[in-house]
Amino acid sequence: AGMNGTAIENFICVIYNVSFMNCTWHVGRTVPADTQYFLYWKSSRTEDFRGCQNYIKDNCGRHTGCRFQNVTIENKIAHFLVNASRSGQTIESYKKKIALYKIEKLTPPLNVTVNCTGVSNGCEIQWQPPCTSHVKRDACFKYEIVIENT
Repeated sequence: AGMNGTAIENFICVIYNVSFMNCTWHVGRTVPADTQYFLYWKSSRTEDFRGCQNYIKDNCGRHTGCRFQNVTIENKIAHFLVNASRSGQTIESYKKKIALYKIEKLTPPLNVTVNCTGVSNGCEIQWQPPCTSHVKRDACFKYEIVIENT
């Protein structure tokens, strides 16, 4: 329930550096400036919703995002709920389910080494897979190497 145009828009979450997650959104098109949004999430159906503890705010002091730490992915589907409060007006809630592994931005490969021999004009390039909390097999990664002669 709630008036059309009051729910948040463009809700996006990104997991980075293995266990950090940022979620951001735009305020509803028709909400007054004194409307405040609140984000709740859970990483399984059986858990209780947890509220955001570290909000990102716009110039008006409205919550437009949240920063999370210690997020674990493990092929979980997370449930997000954003609701709002404003005296005298009903604001639309926003709900979304997200497969957490789909929103992770991987770190670059680690310990990249290049060993070129002048004899055959060949090079050997080695690296270790990026850090991630949910991929257990190195074979799951695909790499692309771009070699530029400068």
